[in-house]
Amino acid sequence: MDAAVVLWAMSGALILRFGTARGREAITSEFEPYGAVTLVLAGVWWTILGLSGSRDTTVLGYGTEEFKRILTGSFWLFGLVATVSYVFQLDTARGYVALALPAGVLSLLISRVLIRSLLRSQRKVGKSSSSVLIIGGVFGAEHLARALGSQPMAGYRPVSTYLPGTPPGTTIGGSLKLPNLGHDPSSAAIVSAVREARPDAVALSSGVPLAPSVIRELGWALADMQIRMIMAPALTDIAGPRIHTQPVAGLPLIHVSTPNLGTGQGLLKRCFDVMGACLLVAVLSPVLLAVAAVIKADSSGPIFFRQERVGAGGQSFQMLKFRSMVVDAEDHLAALRAHSDGNGVMFKLKSDPRVTTAGRFLRRYSLDELPQLFNVLNGTMSLVGPRPPLPSEVEQYQSHVHRRLIVRPGLTGLWQVSGRSLLSWDDTVRLDLYYVENWSLAGDIAILLKTVRAVFSRQGAY
Repeated sequence: MDAAVVLWAMSGALILRFGTARGREAITSEFEPYGAVTLVLAGVWWTILGLSGSRDTTVLGYGTEEFKRILTGSFWLFGLVATVSYVFQLDTARGYVALALPAGVLSLLISRVLIRSLLRSQRKVGKSSSSVLIIGGVFGAEHLARALGSQPMAGYRPVSTYLPGTPPGTTIGGSLKLPNLGHDPSSAAIVSAVREARPDAVALSSGVPLAPSVIRELGWALADMQIRMIMAPALTDIAGPRIHTQPVAGLPLIHVSTPNLGTGQGLLKRCFDVMGACLLVAVLSPVLLAVAAVIKADSSGPIFFRQERVGAGGQSFQMLKFRSMVVDAEDHLAALRAHSDGNGVMFKLKSDPRVTTAGRFLRRYSLDELPQLFNVLNGTMSLVGPRPPLPSEVEQYQSHVHRRLIVRPGLTGLWQVSGRSLLSWDDTVRLDLYYVENWSLAGDIAILLKTVRAVFSRQGAY
């Protein structure tokens, strides 16, 4: 796929740039053989994509690292072209490069998205995944097995366990139904079980009850068998950029940096919010006007609905939405609380009688949320962040949940792209805290792109 895409991009740039008679003269001239240049650059581009690790099985089909490596490799290539052209005084056609780079990068990203859709359908049924033998204590092995099983798109499929040091007959949680291959803590017994099972990878869970010498011998044996070894530390909800490994006396020490909540990062996020919100308001202004007209024609009352929400630092603000309910909706809330379909803290009702006819359509496609762009502009919200909570919800927070108020609430966020109202309260909190602890600009961009898909899929929207 990569080879086809880069060859298409380079050939397309060649045709568009030199499609005229004058352009063909440039191609066939003695000093500008762009036909050969096209083939060479396509080959080099394809090679750099491989060297940058964009096709590595550990990143293929899951997370944003795959896309980062595609962008990095592509810009390295064209930076190299610019440098060589400058050093050797080559008169490289700028239009040719300007066409090939964006066309190739965009096509590569689209092709990888298509590959992900194929992988998603295959990995849901256990295909195109690495089979994993999990070694560890009962609780550690069960936690790791459930974590890997909950994210099939990561490409790891637990198939069995090995529980060293436990009594014979011990297994992990019954619902997982993973066979246990042994209990002997010796390296010879573990290697024998691995040879029999032949997994693609062996994962050691946190707190595995094995001596360092046994783990070292196991690593050697797995290397000889061409089986990957994975170490799963006890760290949870920590993103890759915050993890750094430092070898000390033969030990790989894992350093976890502090969350990106400094002044510089905050300023970067604010600039991104303002520019993004201005662009979206300009592009979506016809939609905003059309929605306002529909609401006015559908039912009597104001176009906008204002509601008190809690923002960064626990400060209250007025959140804007397009009105999707009858005017006196808040007066009927108490009578409906007993029928909530929410997660215990947030009130949600799948068939809310207060929602107007136009409001059902607006909520289905999240159009009622668009006025929050003005909250982004006035600084009370961000484009991406935790869900803005009601004061009544904040009153029910446990102490650790207040960490989600460190940053501005968002128009969209991990909650929005992960199921919305279908999530439990614990999952909602976990996603929000993960975002706060691991914020990055690249992560915000990825969430915004996923939001488009979430809106049209309508999953959890009611």
